[in-house]
Amino acid sequence: QVQLVESGGGLVQAGGSLRLSCAASGRTLSGYAMGWFRQAPGKEREFVAGITRSGISTVYSDSVKGRFTISRDVAKNTVYLQMNSLKPEDTAVYYCAATSSWRMTRTPDGYADWGQGTQVTVSS
Repeated sequence: QVQLVESGGGLVQAGGSLRLSCAASGRTLSGYAMGWFRQAPGKEREFVAGITRSGISTVYSDSVKGRFTISRDVAKNTVYLQMNSLKPEDTAVYYCAATSSWRMTRTPDGYADWGQGTQVTVSS
């Protein structure tokens, strides 16, 4: 089991940027594929971005492609989500999650370990 702690959320105006961090402890992230998810009030948790165990491949939802970038720093055991050109519809609680699977999955059920979430609010 890996423990995950997100940080970096906050309030930003539309068009602005934020960088979320997900610090892991207990296990090295090189043994996990990582995903970022988000959940807005009254909506289901949705996949945002993912990075494979190898760290070579990344995937994004269509709604954030070209604006968000997921990356990993193995030395710091941390995964990041750089969010640019933010829109009000990006407002949500953002979660990072880990899976030991070699296959990248976009479904929350595919992830065993989750952080507590960090709030991102984008004002218009």
